[in-house]
Amino acid sequence: MDKKNCIGHGAFKNPFYRPWMFNNGAAAPAGGGNTGVKGIIAGGITGGIEICITYPTEYVKTQLQLDEKSGASKQYTGIGDCVKKTVKSHGFFGLYRGLSVLLYGSIPKSAVRFGAFESFKKQAVDERGNLSPQMRVACGLGAGICEAIFAVTPMETVKVKFINDQRSGNPKYKGFFHGVGCIVKEQGFRGVYQGLTATILKQGSNQAIRFFVMETCKDYYRGGDPSKPVPKLVVGAFGAVAGAASVFGNTPIDVVKTRMQGLEASKYANTMDCFLKIWKNEGPTAFYKGTVPRLSRVCLDVAITFMIYDSFMELFNKVWP
Repeated sequence: MDKKNCIGHGAFKNPFYRPWMFNNGAAAPAGGGNTGVKGIIAGGITGGIEICITYPTEYVKTQLQLDEKSGASKQYTGIGDCVKKTVKSHGFFGLYRGLSVLLYGSIPKSAVRFGAFESFKKQAVDERGNLSPQMRVACGLGAGICEAIFAVTPMETVKVKFINDQRSGNPKYKGFFHGVGCIVKEQGFRGVYQGLTATILKQGSNQAIRFFVMETCKDYYRGGDPSKPVPKLVVGAFGAVAGAASVFGNTPIDVVKTRMQGLEASKYANTMDCFLKIWKNEGPTAFYKGTVPRLSRVCLDVAITFMIYDSFMELFNKVWP
């Protein structure tokens, strides 16, 4: 069988066949077989830098979501009140309570997210290196599910418990490792894996929306030419749009996830029970608690993340063939 027939036969049998794999006249996507590894490294570096910049808004968002609608347990009247009371009680760095948890987790989270996306993308691009709209959603969804399982759920659970612990009159967690030790001792390994279903829903929808918007905006800017560079400020603007879209698309899921991972999660039987109780006791508007601080954080977060990530990938593609 000649080479031409072998290629045709492979294309028929292999759903991931791409002409650039065999046709020396067509350019392979940048990065070749190292794309996934580059994505992991660039993503990890990006995650560490990004969280140090944006954490205070995440802290305020989580505090407002944990605040009950009424009664003695309600502590804050809004964003400004939350910031003011936190700084008054714990100083400016009180807004960074729980940062160590996210810092330890953001590096692997971002590494898994971008590494998975690049791996999925490499298998799904067409002969020119472009993703179809359906594949943009699918690759983003896959990346979100991977990060939810391997990084986000334990990280977010510990973070929420740390912030929730500070709300008590006598906080018991003295630091990251002490807190994790207490959680595992009291609740077992399951204690750091609460809210897995809600987290998968949140991260899967998050990344499906973000990568779809980002890839669509980039494709529009490039006019379908994947080799055309996109200026970093333009990437940042596209990232802000992608972040805003994901906030409005899945904040209700984020509220449920936060409640399921708090210190009072035991009062909910499961994710659906949590959703129904919030709806019954606090009304539908409760599902958009913390939207403004989350919107500001996520837009900044996604803009910075994609700008930093693209910069590192650009560098890696130059020095790492």
